[in-house]
Amino acid sequence: MYRPLIAITAFAAGMLVASFAQAQEVPAGAVCGERAKFLAHLGQNHKEAPTAMGVTASGRVLEVLTSADGTWTIIMTHPNGMTCMVTAGQAWENVEQVAMGPTT
Repeated sequence: MYRPLIAITAFAAGMLVASFAQAQEVPAGAVCGERAKFLAHLGQNHKEAPTAMGVTASGRVLEVLTSADGTWTIIMTHPNGMTCMVTAGQAWENVEQVAMGPTT
């Protein structure tokens, strides 16, 4: 049941970067590496692809990757180029957007 999460964590741990020149931007204990490697691994091994993204007030790019099987991973790319896995799980479900109040 937790096999995808364990596999993602094991892979990401293997991608840890030895030198964090800008470590103040990366949370302690975070699993980080190159964005391209995260995308390649998640695509090949879990059939996940980016389905949503946004930019935080601090300039970080947050991405949600999902699969047709319902697995999902959230990654964040920092301004220094370092990408870190935020969390991952199962049972992702897209929901219909519903307007809040009258439209103008």
